[in-house]
Amino acid sequence: MSPWYALLVSLVGAERLAELVVARRNARWSLARGGVVAGRGHYPWMVALHTGLLAGCLLEVWLADRPFVPALGWPMLGLVVAAQGLRWWCVSALGHQWNTEVIVVPGLPLVNRGPYRFRWLRHPNYVAVAVEGAALPLVHSAWLTAAAFTVLNAALMVVRIRCENAALATLAPREPAVRSSGGTAP
Repeated sequence: MSPWYALLVSLVGAERLAELVVARRNARWSLARGGVVAGRGHYPWMVALHTGLLAGCLLEVWLADRPFVPALGWPMLGLVVAAQGLRWWCVSALGHQWNTEVIVVPGLPLVNRGPYRFRWLRHPNYVAVAVEGAALPLVHSAWLTAAAFTVLNAALMVVRIRCENAALATLAPREPAVRSSGGTAP
């Protein structure tokens, strides 16, 4: 395994830790305003899946001696970077309401700015998660990790999006203001 790939995966791990810092700060803000947490049952599975993604990237490349294939690796690296950009655009647009857990503050309207202004794309952060989860392993040809994450993430997103949609349905109609959640786990 090349050291630069280990560095890339470590940087994504550091980004996940930064997300947790932001999420904890935002959770305190939301809970202080009467925020309600939903979906606690699936959250540990999200944490495990995202942690497993990072570990799987490194382990598969090392144990299976996966090569870096430039024709695959460079475009996948571009997708990883684009996914990070979309993720932080979501975090920025949601402001204090963004979290890795589903927390809604009753009485606040849904956000309609940033990537949330596109009504046909209700959960843009989950697009970032799906793209990153497939692309990060493929940067270094870890196709088993990419496939496993994609399948497991799809199943988990069915649960997560149902939970989040139910929680968001309790909020006011779309106006310039706030939406909850939409985060990723470490």
